[in-house]
Amino acid sequence: MDDVVINTDFRGLRLLSRGKVRDNYDLGERILMVTTDRISAFDSVMPNGIPNKGRVLNMLSVYWFNHTRDIVKNHLVTADVREYPKELKAHEKVLEGRSMLVQKCTPLPVECVVRGYLSGSGWKEYKKTGSICGEKIPSGLRESDRLKEPIFTPTTKAEAGHDQNIMFDEVVKILGRKTAEKIRDYAIRIYEKASCHVEQKGIIIADTKFEFAEKDGEIILIDEALTPDSSRFWPKGSYAPGGPQKSYDKQYVRDYLEGIRWNKEPPAPRLPDDVVKETSRKYEEAYRIITGRGI
Repeated sequence: MDDVVINTDFRGLRLLSRGKVRDNYDLGERILMVTTDRISAFDSVMPNGIPNKGRVLNMLSVYWFNHTRDIVKNHLVTADVREYPKELKAHEKVLEGRSMLVQKCTPLPVECVVRGYLSGSGWKEYKKTGSICGEKIPSGLRESDRLKEPIFTPTTKAEAGHDQNIMFDEVVKILGRKTAEKIRDYAIRIYEKASCHVEQKGIIIADTKFEFAEKDGEIILIDEALTPDSSRFWPKGSYAPGGPQKSYDKQYVRDYLEGIRWNKEPPAPRLPDDVVKETSRKYEEAYRIITGRGI
């Protein structure tokens, strides 16, 4: 597993930020976004990474950025290392497949979650209140049931810790009505287009989250798009509402951590080899099914 990239440290480049998964470097007018193989769960980063995870996330995001440009512009400049500036030449081997050059922009402080199915925190909230983020949901639904139509359930964008669900009215207070309605509409349209596209290939997108930013007075899509980290991907062939579903995302890691009764406090435990391998397989399979290509 020597191909696993946990951290990057490129001499001569200024590290802008290091997130749970991505290392971002300041290149002046552009940002170099490097997707590592780190994996997080319950707001903690695991000590060992997942082979090819970074490449899957990065290349899937590129795939979706290209497929959704007809709905909204995005921050991608290029993911082709041959088009990168000269100062990155020495790092091409690490950057190939797991990085992209993106525009600098001003991120909006809201996570745009779209749900097409009743699962995760949405299912928990529905059981308690009959609604999700103020959106009233019909009674009598089961876990993993398909919703009549996708709903927008925004959250705060926490610097540390867990994002909190908020109602649409709060998004309006934060961003103003025009911008709030715009990102809600963009998020739902992207979700609907992507869901239709991958359902024909055998994957259900139960829910997903997007991030948007402002650039030159326009709203653009940023960060990542429709990956196994930001989405719940279910195999359509085994879909059976009434309980949790098999998945191609990191729910497998969460289930393992719940199974060993980890207290969800740092430091996170090391993942055993079988969990690492199976998680890698799931991510790669999602990529292959969606794009028709291997890693």
